[in-house]
Amino acid sequence: MDEISKIKENLNRIEINIEEACKKTGRKTESVKLLIATKYAGAEQVRILYDLGLKDFGENRADDLLQKSEVIGKEASWHFIGHLQTNKIKKVVPITECIHSIDSIKTIAAIDSLCKKINKIQKVLIEVNLSEEDTKYGLKANDVNNFLKDALKYKNIKINGLMTMAPFTKDSKIIREVFSNLRLIKEDLEEKNRNLKLKELSMGMSNDYIIAIEEGSTIIRIGSAVFR
Repeated sequence: MDEISKIKENLNRIEINIEEACKKTGRKTESVKLLIATKYAGAEQVRILYDLGLKDFGENRADDLLQKSEVIGKEASWHFIGHLQTNKIKKVVPITECIHSIDSIKTIAAIDSLCKKINKIQKVLIEVNLSEEDTKYGLKANDVNNFLKDALKYKNIKINGLMTMAPFTKDSKIIREVFSNLRLIKEDLEEKNRNLKLKELSMGMSNDYIIAIEEGSTIIRIGSAVFR
């Protein structure tokens, strides 16, 4: 089987799984965005996906984001899903629709400063580390509310939702609890901040996206399941 046929087959399987997970929980399929994670994909593989009609891509590295976005052009929607270093902000912000990995007011301030200069409102997601693993970035659950209050002071920043990563485990109960807890944090934040609407829950990757959808994910970040 050639690469294009393999990718088509993988995408079809993913789309069926999304549809079934949504049906199980009474959701519309359109409520879940399939974001293709391109960290381990070459620019030509991204081009194949774009030519197949995929328009939403997520990249972890600033330099790769620049390269791959140039191959595809301006019609694609790029999200930055890796840890964002302050010195990479000038590369990332002009390109990205949304930055999923915000856990620092210093980073927000730097993004806001650049956005003022280029006349942009940058959508961001607050990253929450619910697995409490030292190898993962993100805020602790108890710190999110105060962080949000500080982040809302920056006028060129749009807090669009929350993001998390489940621990790498085959225990579906642990995975489900992490995703369920992020949804509960979102609901609690909206209750405490009545004028706030957190549209997005970015959670679920190739190994756990079905559970994530069942727990309310609106953006799933799928890489290896597309290309393997």
